Amino acid sequence: MDHPLLDLINARIEKAEAEGAFDNLAGAGKPLPKVDAPENELVNRLVRESGGVPEFVSLSRTLTELRQQLAETGDRTERRQIMKEMSMLEARIDLARKAYAK
Repeated sequence: MDHPLLDLINARIEKAEAEGAFDNLAGAGKPLPKVDAPENELVNRLVRESGGVPEFVSLSRTLTELRQQLAETGDRTERRQIMKEMSMLEARIDLARKAYAK
C-alpha cells in the first residue's frame, strides 16, 4: 500500500528539482562514504551532528560528578546516598556499554 502523501512528496521533489534546489550539492558526483551499518547511518549521522554521545558516555560523566560530590561531602548519610547512586550508575554504564557493543 502506498503512503497517502506519496503524490504530495513526489510533487515537492519535482518542484525542488525544477527550481535547482539539488544543483551544486556538496559531494555531488562523488561516491558515498563507506559505512559499517548503512541501515543506521542516517540516525548515527544526525546524532553525531547534534553532539550526541552514547548513553554510557553521558552516564560516565554523571558518575564523575557523583565522585566529586562524594569527595566534597562529609555527612555520612549523604555519602551513603551518593554511593548508592554511584553503584546503580555503574551497573547502568555496564549495561549501556554491552548494548552499544552489539
